[in-house]
Amino acid sequence: MDSMIVYLVPVFGIIGLLYTAWRFSWVSNQPTGDANMQKLSGYIADGAIAFLKAEWKILAYFAIPTAILLAWLGSSEGTPESPIHSSPIIAVAFLIGAVFSATAGYIGMKIATKANVRTAQAARTSLAKALQVSFTGGSVMGMGVAGLAVLGLSGLFIIFYNYFAKGELLTSDNMKKAIEVLAGFSLGAESIALFARVGGGIYTKAADVGADLVGKVEAGIPEDDVRNPATIADNVGDNVGDVAGMGADLFGSYVATILATMVLGQEINVVDGFGGFSPVILPMMIAGVGLLASLVSTFFVRISSEESSVQNALNLGNWASIIITLVASYFLVTMILPENLNLRGNEFTAMGVFWAIVVGLVVGALMSIITEYYTAMGKPPVLSIVQKSGTGHATNIIGGLAVGMESTVLPIIVLAAGIIFSYSFAGLYGVSIAAAGMMATTAMQLAIDAFGPIADNAGGIAEMSQLPPEVRERTDNLDAVGNTTAATGKGFAIASAALTSLALFAAFVGIAGIDAIDIYKAPVLAGLFVGGMIPFIFSALCISAVGKAAMEMVNEVRRQFREIPGIMEYKAEPEYEKCVAISTQASIKQMILPGAIALIVPVLVGFGFKGVFEGTSSAEILGGLLAGVTVSGVLMGIFQSNAGGAWDNAKKSFEKGVLIDGQTYYKKSEPHKASVTGDTVGDPFKDTSGPSMNILIKLMSIVSLVIAPYIAVKSTTITINEPSSGIIESSLPVSINKQLSSGVTLNFVEGGIEDQLIKFIEDPSQEAGKENWFNFKDLNFASGSATIDSTSMNEVQNIAEILKAYPIVNIKVGGYTDSEGDDAKNLKLSGDRAGAVKSSLVGLGIADARLESEGYGEQHPVASNDTEEGRAQNRRIAVSVRKK
Repeated sequence: MDSMIVYLVPVFGIIGLLYTAWRFSWVSNQPTGDANMQKLSGYIADGAIAFLKAEWKILAYFAIPTAILLAWLGSSEGTPESPIHSSPIIAVAFLIGAVFSATAGYIGMKIATKANVRTAQAARTSLAKALQVSFTGGSVMGMGVAGLAVLGLSGLFIIFYNYFAKGELLTSDNMKKAIEVLAGFSLGAESIALFARVGGGIYTKAADVGADLVGKVEAGIPEDDVRNPATIADNVGDNVGDVAGMGADLFGSYVATILATMVLGQEINVVDGFGGFSPVILPMMIAGVGLLASLVSTFFVRISSEESSVQNALNLGNWASIIITLVASYFLVTMILPENLNLRGNEFTAMGVFWAIVVGLVVGALMSIITEYYTAMGKPPVLSIVQKSGTGHATNIIGGLAVGMESTVLPIIVLAAGIIFSYSFAGLYGVSIAAAGMMATTAMQLAIDAFGPIADNAGGIAEMSQLPPEVRERTDNLDAVGNTTAATGKGFAIASAALTSLALFAAFVGIAGIDAIDIYKAPVLAGLFVGGMIPFIFSALCISAVGKAAMEMVNEVRRQFREIPGIMEYKAEPEYEKCVAISTQASIKQMILPGAIALIVPVLVGFGFKGVFEGTSSAEILGGLLAGVTVSGVLMGIFQSNAGGAWDNAKKSFEKGVLIDGQTYYKKSEPHKASVTGDTVGDPFKDTSGPSMNILIKLMSIVSLVIAPYIAVKSTTITINEPSSGIIESSLPVSINKQLSSGVTLNFVEGGIEDQLIKFIEDPSQEAGKENWFNFKDLNFASGSATIDSTSMNEVQNIAEILKAYPIVNIKVGGYTDSEGDDAKNLKLSGDRAGAVKSSLVGLGIADARLESEGYGEQHPVASNDTEEGRAQNRRIAVSVRKK
């Protein structure tokens, strides 16, 4: 890695964290209101901290044994035929990822519990001030999460590169080891994110459902009335679920997206100004500049009056971050990448990569727009649920389910189009870089998302503190927008998860050594169906957990209303802590089984079916499982998140009055009660199981990627070229490492062409001259083409390293051609091929004077042009040692 540009990436992360500290201090210095407001805020903060401590204790019991298992697996080197590129250090990467993910959630929770009461106090002044405080709180979380992700991933990449593969090629075995170990960081992040999201989601919805059913429906008191024993637990839930859970969630998404692109980029062999590392540097740089773009864009989120649109202010900041990232990406791509690249035989250009990034940004923007349409107040889908509330609870439920199902159509079409277009521009690397482009503005997306729960908490504190009506109107204004931004954030997360999972899937296929997932094979088809089922059972467990915890909460709230006299007259204070304890205990206990499914199922399939079915590897079965999980999980995530968001805003529509069949209805009316029922059903949809889908599909893909080297399918035969006798079959290939005098270690097959060339150079009895020719089997060209692909570049770089190790050696590059029917064109094509290799060697630092090149057309074919096999051999490049 000759360039220092990669060392800029951690600097971007540090800048994000410095911004986080600055804005955290600013929020902390805002006024906190009267003593009652501070007391209520303290209850919420204490409850949130208590939950996180209980959650972290359980997660430690999971993380430490998992790290030990990873260290044990990483200690295996495999066999010469099936080497495993890993290390026990993967356990360290896993634990760092877990700690960073938990820290990301903690930062969000800490700022949210500070910003909520300060937003409520600011709302006593103006809507503009309330937005400034709440959004600044959200931006602290967004920048903190993005800063930790960029710093953690890029910092570990630099450390692992210098430890495992310093001075080696990007495509070397030791670089594979460095990237595989780095995958442990993502595994740790996603593992904690899943538990945080599921546990936080169960917590918040158990409290919310309990508070709604007894408080609003049975007792007829407002949602955040101080008399409701579950109201503190409800507000705690907003922080541990929608803030801490979402922070850990998007931290994991951010890391997984960058990692997936790096894994695929590691297969691309190019000549560039960065030692061949540009395909893995690019996604990290895009994440870094996206963080800076988001930082700048936070200053655009401002309003000037009570009549200003909060939604428009947030949209301005969002679009600014997207546009800045888009412009910066163009310059990054043109500066970093070479003109032509090749991944797994698919050639593409640097501009193709840029257009793939554009596709990713467009897909992200469209997903947000579509989600807003289906979940925002005043839009036809939400209005249709409002109208159906007029005929009762059942029709409200029917309407919400229909909206959720319908809302999957456009997002899936957009995703499908995004996959097709990004693939057409830059192959699988394009799909992955599209996801990286989409996730580049995560800091801004998360700032907008976290603003919602802060505003919701502020409204709760205003209600519980019985602040003037205009204060609650301002917080309700922010809360209504926050509901929409939360829904669009979940749509954004699902879209990125779909693209990221596809990239991780492609990386898994490459490492597992399988060419395709053949559903004509019965075990693979069975895996596909089982994978499609997993999101359903996962959702069922999450929703069931909410139901069980909510039942306990309902009984506790009823007990307090019944047994504590004076609550309804404000003469006695409810026992808030008992409701907090119920949510905490239920969520911790119930989150374990859904989380275990995501982690254990890929391991059971990968290792459990290894060698069971003749002709079908466990890697193929696991590939089928991942395909089923991804498709089903994306659909379930969109359906549940949008249905829940639409139900929620249908309920909120009654606060200002809705017109149903010519009559206006408000809160406490029968249609409103029907809408509360719908919202109660939608709550676990949108805040527990729905947003967990994106972590589920990514986590299963990452687990599969980590175990891929251990279940990989390896070929039992290889082909080796001899200088003069064509092809030899070897049934027992031995891979060897040879350290050259230059300090570089080359990995090649014993007896292979590199081995033969080195032995010829070192053998004093062998004379240089035109009689020796070494035909490189992997340095070849597509018919009619003189473009060097990635596999061929690997051979070119090997030749360059050999020449650097033996500086007195001169060579001649001979280009050949298969018959294209025109002798003159054949001769020119063969010369172009030889010239392309010579130019590449010069670009790799070999002096032009040491190199000759010549094309031979059909004058000197290596083999007969009468067969396809012969023509294929004649598309290769041969090297002759002319001086040594």
